[in-house]
Amino acid sequence: MYEYIKGQLTKIAPTYIVLETAGIGYQIQTANPYRLQESLNQTLTVFVELVVREDAMILYGFIDFYEKQLFLKLNRVSGIGPKSALSILAANDHEGLIRAIESSDSTYLTKFPGVGKKTAQQMILDLKGQLDFIPDIAGTESVENVAVTDSLILNEVTEALSGLGYSQREIKRIETPIQEAAVTTTQEALSLAFKLLLNK
Repeated sequence: MYEYIKGQLTKIAPTYIVLETAGIGYQIQTANPYRLQESLNQTLTVFVELVVREDAMILYGFIDFYEKQLFLKLNRVSGIGPKSALSILAANDHEGLIRAIESSDSTYLTKFPGVGKKTAQQMILDLKGQLDFIPDIAGTESVENVAVTDSLILNEVTEALSGLGYSQREIKRIETPIQEAAVTTTQEALSLAFKLLLNK
């Protein structure tokens, strides 16, 4: 129904953003909303997918066309719903995800929240050879080890990870390394968190 929405980014929350256009604020569920922190109060285009359930209509948002297509592919895998697909994308390791699927590396895939061995094998079965339309969109920037002194950043990271389906045990395990890091924004802290979670 919708391809994209262009508007002003007026709010960033742990699991969603608000994009205002023509006087309407659209709440859009997004993989790691803090990626867009530098665009707050600016005009941007967000690719969207409307998912209709019995009890809700939810807009899911993506930074570009290819991320949206990857979401749609993941969402078609048995055992993966929209929330799980978004959680997988939040790690911003699209290249690692695609490489794991193409090389049948189910162990790597189980590092994503909500993905067990059976679901990982289903991802490989359903998606192997189906993702060649996606260019090299990978990449998390390297984050230097320097101190998070702002407790607000840690709270936002914890809320975001919890909203993506990571367990309290997983979150607690990475709190100390994040606190000891010299990141200055929530996005940098989340990038580090995803690296730590995927390297467990």
